[in-house]
Amino acid sequence: MLLKHFYDKALAHASWMVGCQKTGEAIVIDPGRSVDQYLEAAASEGLRIVGSAETHIHADFVSGSRELADRVGAKLYLSDEGPADWKYGFADRYASQLLKDGDVFHAGRVKFTVMHTPGHTPESISFLLTDEGGGANVPMGIFTGDFVFVGSIGRPDLLETAAGVVGSAETGARQLYHSMRRFLELPDHLQVWPAHGAGSACGKGLGAIPSSTVGYEKLFNPALQYRDEQAFVDYILADQPETPFYFAVMKRVNKVGPELIRNLPPVNMQPVTELRALARTLLVIDTRSSREFAEAHVPGTINVPTGMLVQWAGFFVDYAQPLSLLTDEKTLADQLRALRSIGIDNVTGYFDSSVVRSAGLRTESYRSAAPAELRPLIESGAVRLLDVRAATEFHEGHIPVAEHHFLGTLLRELPQLDRSLPVVAQCLGGGRSAIATSLLQRAGFNVTNMQGGYRAWVDAGLPVA
Repeated sequence: MLLKHFYDKALAHASWMVGCQKTGEAIVIDPGRSVDQYLEAAASEGLRIVGSAETHIHADFVSGSRELADRVGAKLYLSDEGPADWKYGFADRYASQLLKDGDVFHAGRVKFTVMHTPGHTPESISFLLTDEGGGANVPMGIFTGDFVFVGSIGRPDLLETAAGVVGSAETGARQLYHSMRRFLELPDHLQVWPAHGAGSACGKGLGAIPSSTVGYEKLFNPALQYRDEQAFVDYILADQPETPFYFAVMKRVNKVGPELIRNLPPVNMQPVTELRALARTLLVIDTRSSREFAEAHVPGTINVPTGMLVQWAGFFVDYAQPLSLLTDEKTLADQLRALRSIGIDNVTGYFDSSVVRSAGLRTESYRSAAPAELRPLIESGAVRLLDVRAATEFHEGHIPVAEHHFLGTLLRELPQLDRSLPVVAQCLGGGRSAIATSLLQRAGFNVTNMQGGYRAWVDAGLPVA
C-alpha cells in the first residue's frame, strides 16, 4: 500500500492518495481543485487514479472530485448521510457510490469502511482504512476529514454562520459530541489523517503536524476530554474563528458541482487605458507587495499581495461581479489557481504591472508610521485607531481606545464608519492593516498604516489594555 500526503499551505488543506501497488489503483481523499498534483504523483508511482472520496461537502475550498471524474473517469464516493438539503447534486452525472454508515469500498486491495461522524456537517463521514493487500484484517487508520484534527475537532457552527441555517450550530454541536464519543471507542493504534492543519478556519487550535493517532488525541486533544454534553457544547461553540464569507459560496458550489477548469473563459490582458475607470466601479486587486503598493499605486485599486490572496480575497470579492488583477504574466497562472481554489472564477482580465508603471498611472500612495510617532495622535483623540485583527486576538490584548473592526468584514462596514477624523489601521505585524489601509483609502478615508502593528507597539513598551 502507498499513502501520500498533499498539503496546500494557503488553505491549510490536506488531501491524501492511497494506492494499491498490487493492482495499480489509487484513490484520492478530499482532493482540491488543482488535480494535476495527484495525476503526476500517481503516474510517478505507476498508479492510475480510479476513485475520489469526500468526507463531506466542503466549505473552505473547491473540491477536485468532479475534475478527477472528468479528467480520468474517477468513480466518486460521496456521502448519502444527512438531510435532503445536503445531498450531492452532481453524483448522478458520473459513476458514483453514495455512502452510508458501515458501507465499504476499495482501491485495489485497500479497504475503506464508512463511519458516519456528523457534527461539523450533518453528512460528514470518515473512512477507516484496512490494508488487506498487506495481510491486515483490522484498520490501521482513519481519514477524519473535518471531524477530528490534530489537537482539535471540527467546528459545528458553519451551517449557521456561513449558510444561514438558523439554530443549526447547537444541533451540530450535540451531534459532534456523540460522534466524538464514538471516536473514543476506536483502538488507540489507529492513525488519524485529517483534512486540515494549523490556520484553517474549520476549527480552533489545530495542530501543525499532518497526522496523529487515536490514542494520542484521546490523551491531549482538548475537545476529547469532555464527558458532559453541555460542557462540550459550550466549549466547541466558543471562540471559533471568524467565518469567511466565501464559505457560503463554497458550500453551494461543492453541493451542485464546481465548473470544470476547461470550461472557464480565458483571462486576457486588458488595455491599460481602461484601468482608472474600472478601478472606480469594479474591484481591481493589485497583487504586489504592501511596500510597493504603499509607495505608489493606481487610485481605486486595493492591495492583496499574492501570498495572501487565498486567505483574504474571499472576504472582499463579489462572486457575481467581474474582477480584474493588476499583476504580471509570469505569476498570473499561480494567482488564478489560488483564486479558483476558493471558487473565484470571475477574473475577467488582468493589467500588466510593467505597462501600468510605464503609463504613469500610479499617482497615489499612503503613509506608514511607527507606534511612537502615532502614540500622541492616538491618545489625544486626533485620530481613530482601527484594530483589524481577529476578535480572539483583540480580546487577548489591544491598544487602549482601539476600535475592533475585523479585516474580513471591514469592506462591508465602511459605509457605517465615521469619517470625521483621520484613521490609523493596525494589526499584529502590519500586513493585514496594509490591506485594510488600501480598502479605507479606496473608500475616501485619510488613513495611515501602523508600521509593525501591535507587536511593535508592545515591543516599544507602550501601554496596552
